[in-house]
This record gives sequence, C-alpha cells and structure tokens, in this order.
Amino acid sequence: MKLNARWFVFFLCITSVNSYAQKELTGTFSLLAGQEVRLKGFNGFDTYSIASVEADQSGKFSLIYTEKDYGMGYLVSVDDKPFILILNGEDIELKGETLGFPESITILKGRQNQLFEKYATEHTRREHTLSAWDFLDRIYNSDPLFAVHDNPKGAIEAEKLRIKVEDQMFLESLDNETYVRWYLPVRKLVSSVSTIAQYRTEEIPEAITAFRAMDYTDHKLYKSGLLRETIEAHFWLIENSGRSLDSVFIEMNISINHLIANLVSDGKKFNEITDYLFKLLEKRSLFGSSEYLALKVLNETSCTIDNDLAAQLESYRAMKKGNIAPDFGFMDDFIAPGYEPGKSPRKLSDLKTKYTLVVFGASWCPQCPEELYQIARMYEKWKKYGVEVLFISLDEDKQAFRNFAGIFPFISMCDYQRWDSPVAKAWHIFATPTLFLLNNKQEILLRPNSASHMDAWVDWYLVQNNK
Repeated sequence: MKLNARWFVFFLCITSVNSYAQKELTGTFSLLAGQEVRLKGFNGFDTYSIASVEADQSGKFSLIYTEKDYGMGYLVSVDDKPFILILNGEDIELKGETLGFPESITILKGRQNQLFEKYATEHTRREHTLSAWDFLDRIYNSDPLFAVHDNPKGAIEAEKLRIKVEDQMFLESLDNETYVRWYLPVRKLVSSVSTIAQYRTEEIPEAITAFRAMDYTDHKLYKSGLLRETIEAHFWLIENSGRSLDSVFIEMNISINHLIANLVSDGKKFNEITDYLFKLLEKRSLFGSSEYLALKVLNETSCTIDNDLAAQLESYRAMKKGNIAPDFGFMDDFIAPGYEPGKSPRKLSDLKTKYTLVVFGASWCPQCPEELYQIARMYEKWKKYGVEVLFISLDEDKQAFRNFAGIFPFISMCDYQRWDSPVAKAWHIFATPTLFLLNNKQEILLRPNSASHMDAWVDWYLVQNNK
C-alpha cells in the first residue's frame, strides 16, 4: 500500500518532535528583570549551553530543554552563581529573588526537583547533627571524666544510627525509575569523603567499595556534573585514608583495575577518563599509580587509545624507573660552566659523575623558570654529593635560550627544534618541566616531579648516608 506523501511528512514530523520532547522551565525572579538567564547542561567533564533568554521587566522567563538534555543542569545569570536543577522530563517552575540566593527560591512545579531540594536541605542538617554527635562520642570514649558512663555512650550511638537510618529511608522511598533516585546517593557519597576521612574512618572501606562498584560508562553519570568529582573523591579518599604510601599505591592500583575493567566496553569514555585520571595522579605526585595506570592502559587490547594519550603514556613504558636512558650527543649550542675549553663533555655518557639530573624545559614554559632557579640554588649542595645537572631546552629562539640559560651554573643545551628535537622524541617528552635522575650507568633511578622532590631525595639517600 502506497503511503500518502503528506501523511508521510506528518508522520516524520511527529516522530521527530516526540524523539526530543520539549519541556518548559519557567521562573520569576524579582532581581533578574531585563537580565540574561542561561540554562546549561553537563556532558562528561564539560558543560554546554541549552538555552538562554532575557527576563522581562517583572523578572519572568521561560526556557526549553529536551530529552537529550536529561540529567543535571543549572541556571545562571550575570552573577555567574549557578542554581542546580534536575532536567528529567518534567516541567519546572521557580520563584525567587535571584539565582545567587537559593534560600529565596521556591520550586512551585517539578516533583523531582522538589524532592532534590528537600533532601539537600535535610541531609545537610543531618550531617551537621551527626558531626556534633561524633564530637560527643569521642569525648565520652576518650575522656576519663566521661568514659565511665555507659548510658550516655549508648544513647549517642543510638541517635547516630537513627539519623543514618532516617537518611537512608528517604533515599529508598524514591521511585527507582527517577533520576533523583540515582543522583542523590552518588552525590551523598562524593560529598561525604572529607568527613569520612576525618571523623568516620570506620566507613572508609565501605566508601571505597562503593566507588569501585560505580559504572563509569553510565550515561546518567556523564550527565550529572559529578564525573570529575567522583574520580577525584575516589582517589583522594584512598590517599587520605591513613595508610602508608606503599599501601596507598596498592589500593589505588586495585581501583584502577576496577575502572579499566568497567571502561573497556566504551572506547570514548575509556580514553577520556583514563586521560583525566592520569593527569590527576601526576598532579598529586602519585607516580607509583600514574605509572601503573599508564602501563595498564597501554597493555589493554580491547580499546583503541587516542594518539595524544598514547604518546603521554608511552613515556612511562619507555622511560620507567629501572630502564636505561638513551644516550645522545650534545647539541652544537651548549653552555658548560666549570669545564675548561676543549675538555667539556660531548655526550651524555661523557658525564662521569655518580648521578645526573636531566631536566627538559624552556624559557616559554610557565613553571620552568621557578623550577630551574630552585635547581640552580641547590646545585652546589647536590654537586658535593656527586649530582650533575643537564638542562635540555626546548626553546626555538637562540637569544631567548642564551638569556634564559646563561645564568645557570650547570650544563645547558638547545637544538632549537622545540618538540621535534630528536632528544625530546627519544625520551618521550610531552610536557615541561620533566625531570629524570640517572646513575652512572644511565639507569633511571627516579622521575622527580619538582626541584623540591629531587632535594628531598638527595637529603634522604645521599646526605644521610654520608653522615
């Protein structure tokens, strides 16, 4: 049977409209008259604009969101103070003074948002009260004046349990099919890590287990605005759980195993999340786990790794502790203070000191000047214990290199090829400053994250051993 063309077009239009069903978000804010109001959504680590409109002279506005925006969102005006909302298939109506003063805002329509607001208010009060009971609990268990009284201790424990049960019952009463039912427990977990680490250490194993059980491929998480916070809270809690550093790395590596196993089914998210976590671990100087993550990702055959990420991670495989660093000839333009003319070293292996700190940097690198000036200040101390410093500049201008490196008391060199420098490529350099500590066999002993880190190594391994 032939379908009438007009009916076919009508059918397509209806299908298109239904696939992105529109919902309305309206508001009346007395202090927003004539101002632009923007609605934004979350997508992984990023935010995006959904809609914007200018409020009328009475502060009224109306915005539209669709099914593709389902998740968390926020309203923002000229003061850039966000008001968080659930965008999940319901019309929403708000009334207040301004978005930056949430105490003035009433949610007139939108059941999930009303539940979200109710829980956010009540949970905060419960947490404050629990903190007070925790304080009393410590007094009644540690102060001899009070520890002899069992009845108050029992009453305190009973009240703490009652508050926790009441909070959990609220969450369990929510409809499992709603976004608010998924979102609130995740938000509670993320926001509680600081309190758990400081005051409720007995809850640390349970919280870490909850983080490991999360599905990082879940679209709800990507639309929640909590992706970044979830990863950071997970690894911050392990780092601040009172363990030794070796134990911290063991626990982090277990979490990395869970994360990789979860992400291999989604190549895009695999790349995004492992890239973010790698940079986070590097930033926190947790090199034991950043190296473990790098090698784990590089050995994962189920996913294709982005070229940029692969280049960063390859540095850990090729230049990990224990490997032999590639030798190289010194560049034509080099500065060698302290060496007689004609007797200066011509390649890395010519350096006969016990240790060599190789530093990659540049005058244009924001962090490099401070790090190199610190190295220059510590150089004489290090040299007494057999440490030479070799600075390899990724500058491309001769005068800039000479002005920058000419004041340093250690060897400096540059071939003016920036990231295309053969040495930088052979050593898999992707960021500056990057530091490597070698022994006299060019074996990599350490990848210091800073001059201070290197100085601490000298104090611990060289100064202490020579007393």
